[in-house]
Amino acid sequence: MNRRLRWIPAIVATALLAGCSLPSFNKDTEVTTTKTANKGAEESSTIPSMQIDEQYYRTLLPYKQSATRGLIVSNIYSRYDIQEAESGLMRLSLNQFPTDKYYFQEGQYLTEDTVKSWLARSNQSDEGLNPSDKGMSPTKRAKEAPIYVAHVIEQNYLTKSGDKKVKLGGISIGLAMNSVYYYQKEEYGATYEEAIPDAKLLENGKKIAEKVVNRLRKMDGLDNVPITIGLYKQLSHRDIVPGTYMAYSTAKEGSSKLSSWENVDENYVRFPTDDTSDTYREINDNFGTFKDDINSYFTNSTNVIGRGFYKDGKIKKLTIDIPIKFNGTGELIGFAQYTANAVVQQFPKDLQIEVNVTSSKATEALIVKEAGASEPYVHIYND
Repeated sequence: MNRRLRWIPAIVATALLAGCSLPSFNKDTEVTTTKTANKGAEESSTIPSMQIDEQYYRTLLPYKQSATRGLIVSNIYSRYDIQEAESGLMRLSLNQFPTDKYYFQEGQYLTEDTVKSWLARSNQSDEGLNPSDKGMSPTKRAKEAPIYVAHVIEQNYLTKSGDKKVKLGGISIGLAMNSVYYYQKEEYGATYEEAIPDAKLLENGKKIAEKVVNRLRKMDGLDNVPITIGLYKQLSHRDIVPGTYMAYSTAKEGSSKLSSWENVDENYVRFPTDDTSDTYREINDNFGTFKDDINSYFTNSTNVIGRGFYKDGKIKKLTIDIPIKFNGTGELIGFAQYTANAVVQQFPKDLQIEVNVTSSKATEALIVKEAGASEPYVHIYND
């Protein structure tokens, strides 16, 4: 399917997809970087000149994938959690590694075998971070020794050490924690659930984080860089909104001790919601009116779903998915125009909104309204 953009220049489209302002272009910078796990060896890299916005890191080229990248798909329940566990860790990293001084790289120090051994139970591997279940029944295991850590995410932050040199400046680790433990009382039997309370999750997550810092300090190249660790709460596999980070802490250069933990006040809410608290009431009412508008456009009811991102008790972004069956391009354009107008009419002006209009085959239209903007931008994707 060839994609063409309507109603918006391509350069603006790039900026909008990142949710920020127009980039500026200068000459890229050639640098040499110290090679991971091979002290003294150097390799050539490029720092791209384009930084779309100060909240986004520039990434060295050629892009290097983490050796553990494939594990996240099998260890984390949903694509929503996969994306948020990574992007949320990047947000936390901004507190320690500002984007004007640091560059992003996927983790290069933890190997797949290392992460697998860490995720095991302590009676299954000497390196296992999860509690032993030796001699326990399935029910006792669920209550007293659930699997706490589902995945370990590593991010590297590089900084200049000279005009043409870049070195590791810090590392961030995300510990994806299970909020629900799934188990069977007998082989091939029914699956049961045991919720893990937040207090228990935090208590064990903090203890595990201390162990992780001590292990990282023993690795070549990680003995003297700041290490930030975040505790990510993974929700139930049935949730259609992602979890969020609960708390984070940083071990300073050369230290194996984490500083005081900072709580993270972030959460995602599905709209419409049954929660009638003041925090969500206004947006929920707005969303209900918006959904009624969309459903009035079609004779058949449309399953409109929203995901609101809240930080410090205030909504920062609302993402809306609208799956529709279209009979032609004219109908799609008309619906996109109608939806864009409804976005302006039904939601607060200071709210950032993204609407994805999809068919069974692909995304058909993207509507983006930046916070404070009086008009949204509309992308129409045509065959």
